[in-house]
Amino acid sequence: MTASTPGAPTVVLVHGAFADSSSWNGVIRDLQGAGHRVVAVANPLRGLHADAEYLRGVLDSLDGPIVLAGHSYGGSVMSEAADGHPDVRALVYVASFILEEGESTSQLAGRFPGAQLGAALDTVPVPLPGGGTATDLSIRQEEFRKVFAADVPEDVTDLMAATQRPITSAALDEPATRAAWRTIPSWNLVTTDDLAIPAAAMRFMGERAGAHTVEVTASHAVTVSRPDAVAALIDEAARATAG
Repeated sequence: MTASTPGAPTVVLVHGAFADSSSWNGVIRDLQGAGHRVVAVANPLRGLHADAEYLRGVLDSLDGPIVLAGHSYGGSVMSEAADGHPDVRALVYVASFILEEGESTSQLAGRFPGAQLGAALDTVPVPLPGGGTATDLSIRQEEFRKVFAADVPEDVTDLMAATQRPITSAALDEPATRAAWRTIPSWNLVTTDDLAIPAAAMRFMGERAGAHTVEVTASHAVTVSRPDAVAALIDEAARATAG
């Protein structure tokens, strides 16, 4: 690992639904090799606003500038959490949602044709700490590779499917109240073979946000299948906003 450069930003990575922080492992190796300090956050996946508050706490605990990258639903969370944060210099959306105020992740997921993820989900009722129940969503293991990670080796997707972290339906349905991309420079990685978020949706959201957009031939699990491309875009964002 190359030592981080003094004064360089900390790269904070936020995973999305049906994944965990280890989904960034290849990206982390590349970023650390390029001299970046990296923190991969364990996104709770319980509710958009609660998840954003958790992420905001992580951001507040760090010293110096921050480059924030989110995959899939992680992009929804970081848009909410980073708004108005004085240390966040850049937002990098990786096969991600870029919500406007009042929009929900589920609303954007169904706006363009081509998504196959919804039909592959299982639902499980789970108790809430304060009483009542929520609905957990996870991808059926036999469908996982096809709809989420078609360009990842099968032995790897078998592990990913077994260790996936569910998300509550409420988290996907909660409308955003903030949009950090309005005031923070943003980058947008579009995955053209994505069956979870159609490429047309990612292009639309990126154009609306005025993001610097690049495209890569990859599935939704681009952080696993193309960590080089993801790390390169994050590094570009860090360099473009340095100082």
